[in-house]
Amino acid sequence: MKTEKISNTDFSPNAISAGNDSKYDIKISMNLDGKFHIDSTILIKNTSKDTWGDLFFYFIPNVFTEKTAEQLSNPLDSPGTVQFYKVAIEGEQVDFTLDTDTLRIPLKKKIEPEKEITVEFSYDLTLPENGLRFTKSKENFYLAQFYPMVATFREHKWNKEDYRFRGETYHTAFSDFKITYDIPDEFTVVSTSEDDKFPSENKENFEVQNVKEIFLAILKKPFVIQKLEGDVNIRVFGFEQNERFYNEISEVASDALNYFEKNIGPYPSSQLDIVLDGLGMEYPGIVTANSIYNGGKVKPDYLKNMIVHEIAHQWFYGVISNDPFNDVWLDEGFSEFAAGLYQFSKSKEDIPYQSMYQQIEHLAPLPVNLPLDKYVENQSPYTYGKSNVMLWKLFEKRGGVGEAEKFLKTYYDFYKYKEVNSEEFVRFTKHYFKLEDESVFKDWLLLK
Repeated sequence: MKTEKISNTDFSPNAISAGNDSKYDIKISMNLDGKFHIDSTILIKNTSKDTWGDLFFYFIPNVFTEKTAEQLSNPLDSPGTVQFYKVAIEGEQVDFTLDTDTLRIPLKKKIEPEKEITVEFSYDLTLPENGLRFTKSKENFYLAQFYPMVATFREHKWNKEDYRFRGETYHTAFSDFKITYDIPDEFTVVSTSEDDKFPSENKENFEVQNVKEIFLAILKKPFVIQKLEGDVNIRVFGFEQNERFYNEISEVASDALNYFEKNIGPYPSSQLDIVLDGLGMEYPGIVTANSIYNGGKVKPDYLKNMIVHEIAHQWFYGVISNDPFNDVWLDEGFSEFAAGLYQFSKSKEDIPYQSMYQQIEHLAPLPVNLPLDKYVENQSPYTYGKSNVMLWKLFEKRGGVGEAEKFLKTYYDFYKYKEVNSEEFVRFTKHYFKLEDESVFKDWLLLK
């Protein structure tokens, strides 16, 4: 861990190091058949104190190929494909292994601390029609986690866990990206870039700094609503002739964005895109929302609440980072909590603490910060539900909504563009409330 002193305070945050600093240069071309060719060059710097003998990447498209999907007992009606042409270190072709989503490159020459290495990938892929985030939906293509993503490095090893279909099992550092794309004329691109126009150019490039990942939606004939909220352009993309509802979505998004900026901190981009298709999911500068794990469209009011939750992730994931395999509650629970604060800010009713507590009474006495593979059943009641309720409980006798807003703003100021874990959250919270011990956490957090 590294300690960075914040001025005018007696508290210094302990940010968790990613162990590497990566810069991506990715070139994407797509043909009319929906086949993509990707060239990706990554400059990776070893910022850990260890010498590396190999490199580890997430390569999630491989999960949705026919062979891998069958091995995972998740056969696909229309799987994707992956074909590598080149994997190279400093221009020299090298051997690699690809097991599920784990791409490993053994190094002939080890990488010492503070040294850099350039890795190149060249490959073709097609998207599955029923993938998870990385998917084709009707005539639209969603490029989520489509490139080799450098894993984090900590405790003397690569922090790479097995892929799971529930939750986000990939964890990456804040990185810089340069993207160049070439797509057919009838499509438009909606992406992490804050400079996307509608309709987009079909040959374009953009750069994004200090984001955890990049996402591109390649859409055919979307219906678009645009609304300016302060300095942020909010765009809603839908695929039905439902202008009235899309305007309602843009109003909710605008109101929520304004609330979060006022009560947490600045939104880090000049554009926010909302694509009404697929799984509810957050990416830097863009969210998708329409269903829960491909269970069909959700009802309109639920969809609005889902969008507020995904927008909250722009702060809790997009700006304040955490490991979503080992500490998922720190983004999901906080996003639920922030979304609830927004909803209660619009109501004059008292916070229904007792009914909140009743919602989690039936749960087994498990902590909310277990690794994803330690929950035998669905982890969501704990990582979304119980964590949200227990955050509320912190404020029941400590100032309610007003103090909760101050807490989030202070938390944001300390941890923006840093990574937090459960222990650091506890350390901060103890300091904030001047707690003498950790008893308020014993019913919901497992601490080392």
